[in-house]
Amino acid sequence: MPVNANKPERWKSDTALSIDFYNKWFMHFAPETFRVARQEITVWVDQAIEHTANLVILSPTMLKQHPAVLKMLRMATAPPIARDRLSGLANVSRTLIETLENGKSPSAKAYGNLDDALARICDVIATLLDQDIFPWLAVSGQPTETDRLRAASIIADRLSGATADPIIRNAQERRQLATIQDFLEKRGYQKISMPQSLVLHEMRPDTFTFRHNVVVGTSHQIRIPIDALIWPHNLHHSRLPIFVEAKSAGDFTNTNKRRKEEAQKMTQLKLHYGEDLTYILFLNGYFDSGYLGYEAAEGIDWVWEHRIEDLLELGV
Repeated sequence: MPVNANKPERWKSDTALSIDFYNKWFMHFAPETFRVARQEITVWVDQAIEHTANLVILSPTMLKQHPAVLKMLRMATAPPIARDRLSGLANVSRTLIETLENGKSPSAKAYGNLDDALARICDVIATLLDQDIFPWLAVSGQPTETDRLRAASIIADRLSGATADPIIRNAQERRQLATIQDFLEKRGYQKISMPQSLVLHEMRPDTFTFRHNVVVGTSHQIRIPIDALIWPHNLHHSRLPIFVEAKSAGDFTNTNKRRKEEAQKMTQLKLHYGEDLTYILFLNGYFDSGYLGYEAAEGIDWVWEHRIEDLLELGV
């Protein structure tokens, strides 16, 4: 029997409780999370500035050696430029920009005349560099330590602003998984490190694992990430663990935009492992009746973080 999907009479009140739960966490812990992340970004930006010899050396060679620096360089211009804007100004593909910012040195074979493309990127950045952030460039001098740290701090602010949502989302996911772990361990469960080669049927009862990639597909197999796998006290006749997807949201817009993703993932799982598979969402934040109704219609059930004891109804 479903835990919450078949109880629309309490969706509205649960949404309100979930929003309160999320907002309380955000007000108390998000500022600290953001501050720590900003400090880490500042250190990285300072190192990135060093890789460019204090913004003096912007060259294809430098980008090949330190490709991730491009993420900092986009925030060092006036105004800061998005990937798509840089792609248009430099006449390069967005894929090339993303490859660089992911810290990968691109293949010349994949991007044609790579040095020319990198040179165009460097030319755009050099032309748009924010002289107010890097005053030493105007006088062809070397920055003082204070100058460089001030510049790193400003760019870190810009980067932190651009990545605020992922920072908060990652912190929320860590907290949600910690909540699940605490609940399970209090009931005698053991967290295991599960190798990718282990077949799901080989999990032992009373165990769980996080962030495991499971195989789906027949002729063309792929791996899809699952936030948590829980093998309950009471063995399911399917002899499969419970598949848990941790979801948190700070507004209604993104949840309704992305609600199809869970349905697609469940379809892939059931095609591979069978209809008896148990797949649930672990929700916290802004999930309204529109989102919940869509998931329920797709056969997806959920447990709210503010009422985690609902996991017991699944045999946990």
